[in-house]
Amino acid sequence: MLLGIHHIAIICSDYELSKQFYRDKLDFVVVDENWRAEKQSWKCDLRHGPVQIELFSFPMPPSRPTRPEACGLRHVAFSVDSVEATARLLQARGVEVEPIRIDPHTGRSFTFVADPDGLPIEFYEDRV
Repeated sequence: MLLGIHHIAIICSDYELSKQFYRDKLDFVVVDENWRAEKQSWKCDLRHGPVQIELFSFPMPPSRPTRPEACGLRHVAFSVDSVEATARLLQARGVEVEPIRIDPHTGRSFTFVADPDGLPIEFYEDRV
């Protein structure tokens, strides 16, 4: 039935800032961008390999809960070859990176950053 995740949809408070973050800090490529006048909203499709993000702007969207244990989506996680190399690259690009931790159940490294609206983004070591 399911083949995979088609896209991740994110509503942002500052469209240009968020678009720059995903494009310039995380290396996503803008593949489509549309102004939707009837909604006073931008929709931007960004892609990085098989991962697609739909970035939306809306006038005055409510803030998301900041508590990590709140109901709903907790975070987005991306697989990476090397958490250490990813953390160094992001830090060089001015992104604040949490200390690298080890998952006690898998022994794999992971870390978190936050997008401009505070959405937690995890980078998780993907070993074959």
